[in-house]
Amino acid sequence: MTRHPAIEVLAVFFRLGLTSFGGPIAHLGYFRDEFVVRRRWLTEAAYADLVALCQFLPGPASSQVGMGIGLLRAGLPGAGAAWLGFTLPSAVIMILFALLVTDLDPGSAGWLRGLKIMAVAVVAQAVDGMARSLCPDRTRASLAAIAAVLALLVPGAAGQLAAIMLGGAVGLLLPKVAPAGQDEALRVRIPTSLAAGALLLFALLLAGLPLLAGSTGSTALAIFDRFYRVGALVFGGGHVVLPLLQGAVVAPGWVDADRFLAGYAMAQAVPGPLFTFGAYLGVVLHPAPNGVAGALLCLVALFVPSFLLVLGTLPFWAGLRRRPLVRAVLTGINAAVVGILLAALYDPVWVSSIHRPADFALALLLFLLLTIWRLPVWLVVAAAAAGGMASSASGL
Repeated sequence: MTRHPAIEVLAVFFRLGLTSFGGPIAHLGYFRDEFVVRRRWLTEAAYADLVALCQFLPGPASSQVGMGIGLLRAGLPGAGAAWLGFTLPSAVIMILFALLVTDLDPGSAGWLRGLKIMAVAVVAQAVDGMARSLCPDRTRASLAAIAAVLALLVPGAAGQLAAIMLGGAVGLLLPKVAPAGQDEALRVRIPTSLAAGALLLFALLLAGLPLLAGSTGSTALAIFDRFYRVGALVFGGGHVVLPLLQGAVVAPGWVDADRFLAGYAMAQAVPGPLFTFGAYLGVVLHPAPNGVAGALLCLVALFVPSFLLVLGTLPFWAGLRRRPLVRAVLTGINAAVVGILLAALYDPVWVSSIHRPADFALALLLFLLLTIWRLPVWLVVAAAAAGGMASSASGL
């Protein structure tokens, strides 16, 4: 596999960081459209395998998928470039919000309504495309439907993990249909010793940071430790980080509850990963002139565990998936991933975005622009924001 320049990865992910509204499930749809459909950096099956791996790992799944894509495309610098490009736009917005505008209510904005509806179209497009490729027969289509039901009836990370495990078990009974060329798509050319070292460092930081912070009495180390543990132990996606961060900074009295909730509301209104909420909290925890430094401290602490886990597991995952038995399991897991995405299309994407006929009409129009007219995503995002503002202004 040819190694590509990290600047290419940075440019693509920076544009996605500016336009990827709608939360982690929508991000997976944006990534699929960009890297599977448009650029063909990954096959459909390889992308589904990467998503399945990141569903098992703690941390923000969409950011981890982005890091994995960058790692596959341009090695270790590519993983860092993917994270930086995807995270930087929303992190800058959250820092400015903490410094300048803490009384804004983003939930009342018409443009936000349109962008949430945009997420419906993006996820629907991803479900349709992935189902065509990964669920081409009745057995796998049925498995996807069962996985969707399971994910809906058992909400949260538990239902998703149960659906993936069911898919893997059923995959053992399916015909061996791994597509040709699948091996090359996830071949990670970094030493396994480096991967093992990343996993060891992850564990050492998790165990050692509390001891180091306690023995030194350093406030910066104590903050880094709390945010690192949140990033290392959050299962179930970005929204699950709310109670963990609340316990880390509000319970001990470090951050006022009102300022905490204002920042969390804003984090849901900006593009990119929800974990950039940590940048906002870093500013609140470090008054001027140290606000930006505090934001960087908290942001890095939240994301370092994800980086180490992706770096540590992807090389071993890439090797395991070439084995016939593992391929059989992945065939079922890929179908289950489609079902999980289908369930997410309903909850939280649909139920939080479609409340009236005008919302459905806008979602249908955006879906048409994406799938039939194949307009650039940034242009469809602009149309979504304009449609949401027009709909709110007219009272529809």
